[in-house]
Amino acid sequence: MTQPPVRVFLLDDHEVVRQGLRTLLESAGDIEVVGESGTAGEATARIPALRPDVAVLDARLPDGSGIEVCRAIRSVDPGIRALILTSYDDDEALFAAIMAGAVGYVLKDVKGLDLVDSIRRVAAGQSLIDPALVTRVLDRVRNGQETAPELAGLTPQELRLLGFIAEGLTNRQIGEQMSLAEKTIKNYVSVLLHKLGLERRTQAAVLATRLLGPDR
Repeated sequence: MTQPPVRVFLLDDHEVVRQGLRTLLESAGDIEVVGESGTAGEATARIPALRPDVAVLDARLPDGSGIEVCRAIRSVDPGIRALILTSYDDDEALFAAIMAGAVGYVLKDVKGLDLVDSIRRVAAGQSLIDPALVTRVLDRVRNGQETAPELAGLTPQELRLLGFIAEGLTNRQIGEQMSLAEKTIKNYVSVLLHKLGLERRTQAAVLATRLLGPDR
């Protein structure tokens, strides 16, 4: 059977860039651009309704950022995989993208075929984030225990769990990372949320992102 095309949404404030990306992606033959936007606000409203497989999000926009859009749409539909496209090799933005649940962070000078390949890989469930960078993010969460009152009562294991939640991993995926059963992870998540005084996983992700922000 023929595989359905990869459904992609494009967010970039430059119309010429969006047109170029659309032409590039649709010429691949197995990718369909199902929508596009030039503003963060419009994208946040449209993406969950269109339910693309992959959202390609410009990191910096006049009314916000692709990272904020990533966090917002994944709080509504965690199945949407976000690829941040940026002109800037910004370490802080990279950390924020990981915490928002993005699975890829690509510079705009990437070759066209490499971008197409990246979108295919992301749609197939792969992460383009270097595992070493994820480890650095987890280290920052852990180190935040000394300065963030919200994290003062968490164990190192719970801090690690918080980092995985912020990455957008499912209980099963977290279980694989921590070598624990999915049911055990579910129980740990419930305890973690209770300790933080939160009701939902997305709230925990937002909290972690705030604690890792540049103003920290």
